[in-house]
Amino acid sequence: MTAMVEIYTWSSCPFCIRAKALLDNKRVEYSEYCIDGDEEAREKMAQRANGRRSLPQIFIDDIHIGGCDDIYALERQGKLDPLLEGNAA
Repeated sequence: MTAMVEIYTWSSCPFCIRAKALLDNKRVEYSEYCIDGDEEAREKMAQRANGRRSLPQIFIDDIHIGGCDDIYALERQGKLDPLLEGNAA
């Protein structure tokens, strides 16, 4: 089973681009929500992300992973692939 991956982004955000690059390099399909200037969408994202308003915010199987640094930390720890495969880390 493959995990459902969602990422909230701004189109010109370097951290968003970097996080998507990691997912792209792993050939992971994801739903991207580009919320450029949409405060209502950002508020909904913040509610899902435990109040975090920075971008990107990443969710795997509806679990809040965090931002760019967080997903790269999971990768370094060897915990990202199991999450992407739908297995708890």
